[in-house]
Amino acid sequence: MKLFKSASRLNKTNDATLVMYSLGGDRDAFCSIVTRYQSLLCSLAYSSVGDVKHSEDIAQEAFVEAWKKLDTLRDPEKLKSWLCGILRFKVSHYRRSEQHQPLQHADDVQQHDSLAEDKTELDQQAIDQQQQSLLWKVLDSMEDNYREPLVLFYREEQSVEKVAAALDLSEDTVKQRLSRGRKLLKRAMSGFVEEALHKSKPGVAFTAGVLAAISGISPPAKAAALGAGAAKGGSSLSGVGMLSILAVLSGFISSFFGLRASLDQSRTRRERILAIKCISLYMLFAAIYVAGTLGCKYAALHHADSKGALTLIAIALMLAFAISYLLLTHRMFAAMHKLRKQERIFHPQAFSSAVDQSGAKQREYVSRWRLWGVPLVHFQFAMHEAGDPPAFGWIAGGSQARGLLFAWGGVTFAPVSVGIVSFGVISLGAVGFGVLSFGTVAVGLIGFGASAIAYKAYSSLSSLGWESAFSGGFAIAKDASIAPLAYATEINNQLAAEISNLNAFHLSYQWILAIVSFVVIVPAAWHAHQVRQRMKID
Repeated sequence: MKLFKSASRLNKTNDATLVMYSLGGDRDAFCSIVTRYQSLLCSLAYSSVGDVKHSEDIAQEAFVEAWKKLDTLRDPEKLKSWLCGILRFKVSHYRRSEQHQPLQHADDVQQHDSLAEDKTELDQQAIDQQQQSLLWKVLDSMEDNYREPLVLFYREEQSVEKVAAALDLSEDTVKQRLSRGRKLLKRAMSGFVEEALHKSKPGVAFTAGVLAAISGISPPAKAAALGAGAAKGGSSLSGVGMLSILAVLSGFISSFFGLRASLDQSRTRRERILAIKCISLYMLFAAIYVAGTLGCKYAALHHADSKGALTLIAIALMLAFAISYLLLTHRMFAAMHKLRKQERIFHPQAFSSAVDQSGAKQREYVSRWRLWGVPLVHFQFAMHEAGDPPAFGWIAGGSQARGLLFAWGGVTFAPVSVGIVSFGVISLGAVGFGVLSFGTVAVGLIGFGASAIAYKAYSSLSSLGWESAFSGGFAIAKDASIAPLAYATEINNQLAAEISNLNAFHLSYQWILAIVSFVVIVPAAWHAHQVRQRMKID
């Protein structure tokens, strides 16, 4: 998910600063450079080679080359012209290689006929190959002076100012060339050409593709210390970056509050040892899962021949983590019930306080207000013992909680559910099951997490999706995947971005991080505080 981590801040940053951040290893800054100039480079490449796919491939190669050689850019203020120089070299190389393939377009007509007979939903989302061929026939008949401004104009929101800035021309010159270019176009279906050019404009998937390409490439070897410092400083100021860190740490923070509450609920040495052991195992399993997945990603990016096996290992780690948390949670409650029963028999003096007697008011809170006979709020603060019913109310909380609206705790069931293991329409947990699911491992129709298993899966480490998967590491899906290590029918391209709804995800990502952090941390802190206040022994 790192692709969009600091876009709002970096988009307003000048070229020189972005270059310094990139030299320090900040891939977000370099992706902002890609976003800023991808339309220019793709348009120039298309204007030269006349093929959308090949032009985007050439432009991506140019950006990857720029990442590798960024330390050779002497004047960061001239970033645009430097990128264009790399692009033109790549175009020249492409043309030389194509000269040895004179029959490259010989079977266009047959391919077009085949496409026309086999219309699919994919055809409606991409420019038909016949249209591309006709488009290029029209544009190829024009001189470069007219073709380049025209291509840029319809890819840059029809802005004369942007075209002039991109080509280092005056606005009057651009207007004159556009006027002449339009007259030429009117002779050959100008309306069609304009629409096709607009559709061919590179989008968010182009940036994703560049990120995937450079994710395994180290920053330029001669990166200046100034660049490294700037990158670290800039990243630390990113509000979204802070939210990302907070969301990742929310599980560990809530585990701390859970441990503190468990220790306050414990009455004997054996109970305290069991509480520490359980929380330690939760954190150990999480650490093994995260370290193992990151290790697989690093190895896969540097050893392409083992990529398939390492992907399977990463998916196995995700499944193992989810299963281990389900088993550990079940065994934890069974062990606590058994131990509490034994300790009450063999150490009755440890439970002589009034707060440890059955029915003590301090052990739970049940609101006086009820709706249809169900308490509006029911929270349990004492250790759950064998035979105790779960907390139940419209809003419920405790080791085991069932809510008609909201539930928080260990194992929870509710329309909005937050817990170690949670089940709900909207669920948040270490392992969450829901229609809309958030968690370390999120399972549902739409899943967001460190890992996700869903119809549409979005994650930072590994995603297993049916229709689409997006990830900062591994992504496997039937239709579309975007990731450094992706497997699907459509991979790291514009169609994959559209199927994955990346634009909508980009707009909602900050809110998702903020909500996850708030809903996980705040109830855990409040519950731990209430346990300490209510369950203290006089």
